[in-house]
Amino acid sequence: MERKFMAEPYKTKMVETIRMTTRKEREAAIERAGYNTFLLNSKECYIDLLTDSGTNAMSDNQWAGMMLGDEAYAGSVNFFELEKTVREVYGFKYVVPTHQGRGAENILSQIAIKPGDYVPGNMYFTTTRAHQELNGATFVDVIVDAAHDSQNEDPFKGNVDLKKLQDLIDRVGGDKIPYICVAVTVNLAGGQPVSMENIRAVREITKKHGIKIMFDATRCIENSYFIKEREEAYKDKSIGEIVKEMFSYGDGATMSGKKDCLVNIGGFLALNDEELFQKATQLVVLFEGMPSYGGLAGRDMEAMARGIRESIDYYYIKHRVEQVRYLGEKLDQAGVPIVKPIGGHAVFLDAKRFLPHIPQDQFPAQALAAQLYILSGVRSMERGIISAGRDAKTGNHYYPKLELVRLTIPRRVYSYAHMDVVADSVIELYQNRNQIAGLEMIYEPPVLRFFTARFKPLS
Repeated sequence: MERKFMAEPYKTKMVETIRMTTRKEREAAIERAGYNTFLLNSKECYIDLLTDSGTNAMSDNQWAGMMLGDEAYAGSVNFFELEKTVREVYGFKYVVPTHQGRGAENILSQIAIKPGDYVPGNMYFTTTRAHQELNGATFVDVIVDAAHDSQNEDPFKGNVDLKKLQDLIDRVGGDKIPYICVAVTVNLAGGQPVSMENIRAVREITKKHGIKIMFDATRCIENSYFIKEREEAYKDKSIGEIVKEMFSYGDGATMSGKKDCLVNIGGFLALNDEELFQKATQLVVLFEGMPSYGGLAGRDMEAMARGIRESIDYYYIKHRVEQVRYLGEKLDQAGVPIVKPIGGHAVFLDAKRFLPHIPQDQFPAQALAAQLYILSGVRSMERGIISAGRDAKTGNHYYPKLELVRLTIPRRVYSYAHMDVVADSVIELYQNRNQIAGLEMIYEPPVLRFFTARFKPLS
C-alpha cells in the first residue's frame, strides 16, 4: 500500500499563472543560456526548482507585517522586533541584519579570520568557502565519510567527524582555528542533518582549545525536524525547544533568511561575543548599511521576524519535509539514483550513477540539468565539479565524490501534483539516459563559476 503524505497545512489565497513552453522554445532558451540553468529567464521555466533561496511563498501574516514597515534610516521598529525574535527563538545575544546570508559570511570571515588560519567545516558551501579563502584561510572538510557516499543511509550524514577535527587541531594548533563552521543541514551532502549528540561532542572538543562554533543556520528548522524524528531523546520535544538547545552549543551563526526564515530577501549574523559584535557593526556600515537595517527595508525585517516564528510550527515543517520525501520516494521506486536518505530541502539526483558514460570532466550533472529542462521545462541546478571550482594553488579542478543535480523545493509554493510532473519527467529522462552527451565549458569566471559559466554540447 502506498504511503500517505500530509496534506498542505495552508490554503491558497492568491495564484501566479505559469505557462508550459514548447520543446523548441526550451531548446532555444538553453542554448542562449549556454546550457547553464542559472542563465535562463524565469518566465522560460515551467516548474522552477533551481533553489529554495528566496523563492518562498509568504503568509498573510507576513504580508500584513510588510505594511507595518518602519523605513527609518536608524533605529527601525522592525529591527528591534527582529532582534527580539532572534533572541527568543534562537537564543543569540546580538543580531546584525544583512541583505542575505553571504553578507553575514563576508562580515564573519573578515572579523574572525587571519591569513594562515584554518577553518574546518562539515563539507564546504560555495559562498562560505569563497569568503573564508578570500580572507586568507584554508578550508578543511571534517564531515563524516558517509556524507560522500550517496547510497549510505546513515541518518546523520551531516555529522562532524570528531577524529578529523581533533587531528586538524593536533596538526595546526587551536590558535590557528578561529572557529568551526557547522552547517545544519549540509546542503552539498544532499540536505543531510547533524545530530544533537554530535553538536554536543563538537562543543566539548572546541571548548578545550578555545575554538568557537559558528553555525550555518540556513536550514536549522529542517535540521531540528530530523533531530526530533531520528533522535529518541527528542521525539517529544517541540521544534522550538530543539532549535534553542542546538544553538546553545554555539557562539554565533550566519543566517540566510531566504530559506528557513520564510522570506524572499534578508539574513543576519548572530553572535554572543560582544567584541566580535562591535567589529561586525563597524563592517556592516561599510558593506551593507546601518547596524539597525543592514541593507534591508524595515518591512523585510518585519516579514523575517514573523517568518522565524512561523517556521517553528511543527505542522509547517512536517509538511515541508514530507513534500520533498514524496518526490524522492517516487524517483527511488522507479530506480532513479538519488542521494539517500532524502534530505529536507531537495532531492539530489546522483549524476555519476545516472550518466555513468559521461566522465566528470564532461560535467555530467550540468548536462543532466540542461536535458531535464529541455524535456520538461523543470529547472534544476548542478552541484558537482562545477560548483566545487578549482584549487587556487594548482589551478586544477576539484573532483568531488558527489556529482549531483539538485531538485530544490521552494517552501509553500508547489503542490504534490507539481511533484508528480517532476517525477514523471526525471523518470522519462532516466529511461533515455544513454542519449545524453557531456558538455564542454566555453566560458569560466574566476570565482563561483557555476553561476555564470557557459557550455556547449559535445557530440
